[in-house]
Amino acid sequence: MSGGELAGVLVAVFWAILVAFLAVALAALARTLTATTRLVADVTDRAVPLLTDASAAVRSAHAQIDRVDAIASDVQEVASNASALSGTVASAFGGPLVKVAAFGYGVRRAIAGRGEIRSTRRSRRTVIAGVPTARRPQRKKD
Repeated sequence: MSGGELAGVLVAVFWAILVAFLAVALAALARTLTATTRLVADVTDRAVPLLTDASAAVRSAHAQIDRVDAIASDVQEVASNASALSGTVASAFGGPLVKVAAFGYGVRRAIAGRGEIRSTRRSRRTVIAGVPTARRPQRKKD
Protein backbone atom coordinates (compact mmCIF):
# COMPACT_ATOMS: atom_id res chain seq x y z
CA MET A 1 0.00 0.00 0.00
CA SER A 2 1.32 3.28 -0.99
CA GLY A 3 1.09 6.56 0.89
CA GLY A 4 -1.73 7.85 -1.38
CA GLU A 5 -3.81 4.75 -0.84
CA LEU A 6 -3.28 4.98 2.88
CA ALA A 7 -4.37 8.63 2.83
CA GLY A 8 -7.46 7.68 0.81
CA VAL A 9 -8.35 4.93 3.31
CA LEU A 10 -7.92 7.37 6.20
CA VAL A 11 -10.11 9.96 4.51
CA ALA A 12 -12.74 7.29 3.75
CA VAL A 13 -12.72 6.12 7.40
CA PHE A 14 -12.91 9.72 8.59
CA TRP A 15 -15.88 10.38 6.27
CA ALA A 16 -17.56 7.17 7.44
CA ILE A 17 -17.17 8.22 11.09
CA LEU A 18 -18.44 11.72 10.26
CA VAL A 19 -21.47 10.33 8.40
CA ALA A 20 -22.22 7.92 11.26
CA PHE A 21 -21.98 10.77 13.80
CA LEU A 22 -24.27 12.97 11.66
CA ALA A 23 -26.74 10.08 11.28
CA VAL A 24 -26.87 9.60 15.08
CA ALA A 25 -27.32 13.37 15.59
CA LEU A 26 -30.09 13.49 12.97
CA ALA A 27 -31.85 10.50 14.57
CA ALA A 28 -31.73 12.23 17.99
CA LEU A 29 -33.01 15.45 16.43
CA ALA A 30 -35.85 13.54 14.78
CA ARG A 31 -36.82 12.01 18.14
CA THR A 32 -36.70 15.44 19.77
CA LEU A 33 -38.87 16.95 17.04
CA THR A 34 -41.36 14.08 17.36
CA ALA A 35 -41.57 14.55 21.14
CA THR A 36 -41.96 18.29 20.71
CA THR A 37 -44.74 17.77 18.19
CA ARG A 38 -46.55 15.43 20.60
CA LEU A 39 -46.08 17.90 23.48
CA VAL A 40 -47.48 20.82 21.46
CA ALA A 41 -50.45 18.68 20.37
CA ASP A 42 -51.08 17.63 23.99
CA VAL A 43 -50.87 21.23 25.24
CA THR A 44 -53.28 22.30 22.51
CA ASP A 45 -55.70 19.52 23.44
CA ARG A 46 -55.63 20.56 27.09
CA ALA A 47 -55.61 24.32 26.51
CA VAL A 48 -58.79 24.44 24.43
CA PRO A 49 -61.04 23.05 27.23
CA LEU A 50 -59.29 25.28 29.77
CA LEU A 51 -59.94 28.34 27.64
CA THR A 52 -63.57 27.25 27.21
CA ASP A 53 -63.95 26.88 30.99
CA ALA A 54 -62.27 30.25 31.58
CA SER A 55 -64.60 31.88 29.10
CA ALA A 56 -67.63 30.37 30.85
CA ALA A 57 -66.31 31.56 34.23
CA VAL A 58 -65.85 35.10 32.90
CA ARG A 59 -69.42 35.08 31.52
CA SER A 60 -70.75 33.86 34.88
CA ALA A 61 -68.78 36.52 36.76
CA HIS A 62 -70.14 39.18 34.42
CA ALA A 63 -73.72 37.99 35.10
CA GLN A 64 -73.07 38.08 38.86
CA ILE A 65 -71.62 41.59 38.61
CA ASP A 66 -74.75 42.70 36.76
CA ARG A 67 -76.88 41.26 39.58
CA VAL A 68 -74.78 42.94 42.25
CA ASP A 69 -75.05 46.22 40.37
CA ALA A 70 -78.84 45.92 40.32
CA ILE A 71 -78.89 45.12 44.05
CA ALA A 72 -76.61 48.07 44.81
CA SER A 73 -78.84 50.47 42.88
CA ASP A 74 -81.89 49.14 44.79
CA VAL A 75 -80.08 49.61 48.10
CA GLN A 76 -79.14 53.15 47.11
CA GLU A 77 -82.76 53.91 46.27
CA VAL A 78 -83.94 52.48 49.61
CA ALA A 79 -81.31 54.55 51.44
CA SER A 80 -82.40 57.75 49.71
CA ASN A 81 -86.06 56.95 50.50
CA ALA A 82 -85.17 56.32 54.15
CA SER A 83 -83.25 59.59 54.28
CA ALA A 84 -86.19 61.47 52.79
CA LEU A 85 -88.58 59.79 55.25
CA SER A 86 -86.28 60.63 58.15
CA GLY A 87 -86.18 64.27 57.06
CA THR A 88 -89.96 64.37 56.72
CA VAL A 89 -90.50 62.83 60.16
CA ALA A 90 -87.97 65.19 61.70
CA SER A 91 -89.60 68.25 60.17
CA ALA A 92 -93.16 67.07 60.91
CA PHE A 93 -92.69 65.91 64.49
CA GLY A 94 -89.37 67.40 65.56
CA GLY A 95 -90.47 71.01 65.90
CA PRO A 96 -93.74 70.34 67.74
CA LEU A 97 -92.10 67.79 70.06
CA VAL A 98 -89.41 70.28 70.99
CA LYS A 99 -92.06 72.90 71.69
CA VAL A 100 -94.08 70.48 73.86
CA ALA A 101 -90.94 69.49 75.76
CA ALA A 102 -90.00 73.13 76.28
CA PHE A 103 -93.52 73.93 77.44
CA GLY A 104 -93.47 71.01 79.90
CA TYR A 105 -90.10 72.13 81.19
CA GLY A 106 -91.39 75.67 81.63
CA VAL A 107 -94.47 74.47 83.50
CA ARG A 108 -92.34 72.32 85.81
CA ARG A 109 -89.99 75.22 86.50
CA ALA A 110 -92.91 77.53 87.14
CA ILE A 111 -94.54 75.10 89.57
CA ALA A 112 -91.24 74.41 91.29
CA GLY A 113 -90.40 78.11 91.43
CA ARG A 114 -93.79 78.97 92.85
CA GLY A 115 -93.29 76.46 95.66
CA GLU A 116 -89.90 77.99 96.44
CA ILE A 117 -91.42 81.47 96.53
CA ARG A 118 -94.00 80.33 99.09
CA SER A 119 -91.39 78.64 101.24
CA THR A 120 -89.08 81.68 101.10
CA ARG A 121 -91.94 84.02 102.10
CA ARG A 122 -92.73 81.92 105.13
CA SER A 123 -89.15 81.60 106.28
CA ARG A 124 -88.18 85.24 105.85
CA ARG A 125 -87.03 86.76 109.04
CA THR A 126 -85.47 90.00 109.93
CA VAL A 127 -81.74 90.18 109.83
CA ILE A 128 -80.16 91.90 112.78
CA ALA A 129 -76.52 92.90 112.57
CA GLY A 130 -75.95 90.68 109.48
CA VAL A 131 -76.93 87.40 111.18
CA PRO A 132 -80.12 85.73 110.00
CA THR A 133 -82.45 84.42 112.67
CA ALA A 134 -83.44 81.32 110.66
CA ARG A 135 -81.54 79.51 107.98
CA ARG A 136 -83.15 78.98 104.63
CA PRO A 137 -83.35 75.41 103.38
CA GLN A 138 -80.88 74.82 100.59
CA ARG A 139 -82.57 74.11 97.27
CA LYS A 140 -81.47 71.28 95.06
CA LYS A 141 -79.83 72.14 91.79
CA ASP A 142 -81.18 70.40 88.67
